[in-house]
Amino acid sequence: MKPPVLHHLTLTVSDLTRSADFYQQLFGPAEVLTREGPGWQRRRLLWPDGLMIGVTVFEDSAGDAFDPSRIGVDHVGFGVDSAAAVRDWVQTMDQLGIEHGPVEDTAHALVVTGRDPDGIPIEFFWAKPPVT
Repeated sequence: MKPPVLHHLTLTVSDLTRSADFYQQLFGPAEVLTREGPGWQRRRLLWPDGLMIGVTVFEDSAGDAFDPSRIGVDHVGFGVDSAAAVRDWVQTMDQLGIEHGPVEDTAHALVVTGRDPDGIPIEFFWAKPPVT
């Protein structure tokens, strides 16, 4: 059986509006749906190309900070279709004032990593074609 495609990603954040605004500044306007339940609120962001990211605030996580060394999310990787696209995302992050590292050129990929408002690493990743 073929593995399924990742449908969406939902992140726990410290400020719902700040995070929703951040991802819309980065990727453009999205359709936003709001949900809430006992002790939590969520905004689901859906872009025309099908990308879906949810951001959720939980009452009992106030004061927590993201830590990639703990169980959970280490980083979020967004695939791009070329090395030039990785460099284009560097320019976009620069224009938006998003701090990021250098473009890393590894044996298997070209990648640049920034961070969202809660410090969750986001990377733009182009996988190099296999060497034959």
